[in-house]
Amino acid sequence: MDDHVNAVIRWVDRPGGPGPLAGVRVGVKDNVDIAGGPTTCASAFFADRVPSHDAEVVRRLSDAGASVVATLNLSEFAVGVTNQNSAAGPCRNPWDLARIPGGSSGGSGAAVAAGIVDLALGTDTGGSIRLPASACGVVGLRPTHGSIPMDGVFPVCDDVDTVGPLARTVDLVARAQRVLTGSSAPLPAAAAPRRIGIPVQLLTDVDPGVQQVVDAAVAVLGAEVVPVEVEGLLDAQDIVYTLVYADLARIHAGRLASEPQRFHPDSLVRIGLGRDLTSLDHAAAVEARRGLQSRISAALDGVDLFLTPTLPVDVPRADPDDVLRVSRRLGSLTYPWSLHAGPTLALPVGFHPVSGMPVGVQLTAPEDAEDVLFAAGEWYQQQTAWHTRRPPAGPALPPS
Repeated sequence: MDDHVNAVIRWVDRPGGPGPLAGVRVGVKDNVDIAGGPTTCASAFFADRVPSHDAEVVRRLSDAGASVVATLNLSEFAVGVTNQNSAAGPCRNPWDLARIPGGSSGGSGAAVAAGIVDLALGTDTGGSIRLPASACGVVGLRPTHGSIPMDGVFPVCDDVDTVGPLARTVDLVARAQRVLTGSSAPLPAAAAPRRIGIPVQLLTDVDPGVQQVVDAAVAVLGAEVVPVEVEGLLDAQDIVYTLVYADLARIHAGRLASEPQRFHPDSLVRIGLGRDLTSLDHAAAVEARRGLQSRISAALDGVDLFLTPTLPVDVPRADPDDVLRVSRRLGSLTYPWSLHAGPTLALPVGFHPVSGMPVGVQLTAPEDAEDVLFAAGEWYQQQTAWHTRRPPAGPALPPS
C-alpha cells in the first residue's frame, strides 16, 4: 500500500472475518482509540498514549468483519481544516500533492482516494468529514448527531462532534452507517429526489468553476429546485466557533498552561481563542443554535433535501502562511449543517474546469433521514461515473 500522501500514522494488523463488512480494509482517524498501539491525535502530547480499549465504533467495525489496517493522519487534536498542523507531518491531496486534502480528517479522505483503504472513519465538528471527502473526491457522511457512539473518540466539542464513514461509494458508506449505528434495517433503493432546496443566501461567493460543476450535478438529479432562505444561516460559522473554541480551551486548559510550546503553532492559536470567551458568550451561542436548528428543520419540511457545494472554492494549495484565512473560507458552507441535528452527505460530482481538482456537494436531510440521502446519492452514482475516477499515481511526498 503506497502512502505517497502521508495519510497513515501507524499501520495496524487487525484481520477481518465474516460479516457485512467482510473483506473491507478500514483506516481509523487517529483520534479514535485502537487498543494496543499509540492513538496520538497527531500531537506530540499523545505520542506515547496507548489506549487499553478500542473505541466502540472500532469494535463494531471489527465485529462486522472489517479488517482494520491503519490509523490515519489528521489536524492536531482535530483542530483545523487543512491537515497541515499534524505532528506526523502534513497530509496532502492524492490528486495534487501541492494541495491540501481538507481536514481535520484529511488522512481519511486521502487514504480512501489513494486506495490505501476502502473505508475510513473520520470525525466531523465543523465539516471535518465533509471537507476532506469533497476535496479528495470521495463520499463522506456526517450522521444524525448522537446516532453513532462517541465512546473512545477524543473530543473537540461534545455538542457538535460526530463520527462517520468515508468511502468511494454511497453503498459502502450506507453499509458502514448501518454497522456503526447498530441498525439492521435494509438499505433503501436508489431514487432521485423530487424537490431540492437550495439555500441561496450561502451561494453569493462561490467560485464560478465550482458552481458550474454543482449546477451540472443538480441537472443530473432532475428534481424541482426550490430556492430557500433560513433566517440566521449566515451566523452559523460564528456560533460554531464560539461553541468549539470554548470547549477546546476547557479541554486543553492544562496543556495550554503548562506546555504551550508543544502544540503546533496553528493549533495553539486556534485553541487559545477560547480563553477569552465568557459563560455568557457560550450560553448565547447555545441559544442561537437551538433557534437555527428549529428554522432549518422547518425549512426542510417543504423539500426532500438541501443541496449546496461543500467547498465554496477550488481545493487550496498547502500554504502554511495563510491557514487561518483559508480555513474560515473553506468551512463557510459546512458550518450551518453542523448545527443541524440531522445528517449531511458529501458526494463527489465532478472536477473543477480549471484545476482538475474534485468538486463535491452536500446533501442535507431531516433528523434520522440518512436513507433519503443514501437513496439520492446512490441514484446519482448510478447515473454518473465521477466516483470511479482514480487520482494519478504520485511520487513520494516531498519534504515540506
